[in-house]
Amino acid sequence: MKSLPQAADLINSPESFHPVAVDTSQMLAEASQYAVDLRDVRGQMAAKRALEVACAGSHNILFIGPPGAGKTMLAKRIPTILPPMSLEEAIETTRIHSVAGLLEDARGLVGTRPFRSPHHTISDAGLIGGGAVPRPGEVSLGHNGVLFLDELPEFQRNVLEVMRQPLEDGCVTIARAARSVSFPSRFMLAAAMNPCPCGFFGDATRECHCSPAQIQRYVSKISGPLLDRIDIHIEVPAVKYKELRGDAEIESSESVREGVLRARNIQLQRYRGEKRLYANAQMPPKLIRKHCAISADGEKLLEAGLRASVFRRAPTTGFSRFRAQSPTLKERPPSSPST
Repeated sequence: MKSLPQAADLINSPESFHPVAVDTSQMLAEASQYAVDLRDVRGQMAAKRALEVACAGSHNILFIGPPGAGKTMLAKRIPTILPPMSLEEAIETTRIHSVAGLLEDARGLVGTRPFRSPHHTISDAGLIGGGAVPRPGEVSLGHNGVLFLDELPEFQRNVLEVMRQPLEDGCVTIARAARSVSFPSRFMLAAAMNPCPCGFFGDATRECHCSPAQIQRYVSKISGPLLDRIDIHIEVPAVKYKELRGDAEIESSESVREGVLRARNIQLQRYRGEKRLYANAQMPPKLIRKHCAISADGEKLLEAGLRASVFRRAPTTGFSRFRAQSPTLKERPPSSPST
């Protein structure tokens, strides 16, 4: 109603008015346009494959590589290969952004999956949320989307530690004297780090000047419990010039998303009847034992990894050992990224 007389007319003769029809599918389609595409990234086939697997199973992922290798570029394209947002997800995400005052005037609905990338100087309150009147933090603003932490070891340790609860529970509660507020925070965590302080440990073209003690101190800034919550650690080496200038056709985000959707549909069928369970990363121990039987070769690999504490030392070294004993990501069939 644009005026009070119109409201009176509606009350007196409601039959002369018709409800506004909204095509929600068309509205979502118009709001879900991304400005970037996975086709922009040249090379890094193993990292792209790992990204597809991570998105298919909703797994957290850590990129490890030298500066300029394309870690941030890859991370920014994660939302483009995640399944499209449903109307319920879009409304829930819009509510959070509206509460935070981040909703654009011309944008009535958030149709693209959020991508939040806070600076490493952020406080724990900025990450989790807070204030006299509780406001959502970055973990909630990334709900239904991606939270990207670049230069992971540079974040304050206490800031990283407070993120463990949202990763486990999918929500965060902010308690103040006046009120207690719970915000949803179910996001996919993507992180990036250099292998050492200078960034060139293990690089074939540039020399690393860091001592073993410096590398160990640098990597140990990230706690073991947090690393345990990041399912995939992947090396992102520097891209060779031939790959940068090559004419080979590069797979688009739309093409990769089709594989992700096929894998998600398989998982939806598998977890039919389970409450709020739609991806492999959310499986409780009981379902892991049921659905993830390990072969004899897999048992040997797992035992060797646990004995050597592969994933608890320098991540680059651990990944190199793991890669040497198992098929490369590129050798796996592209039709089933995470089933």
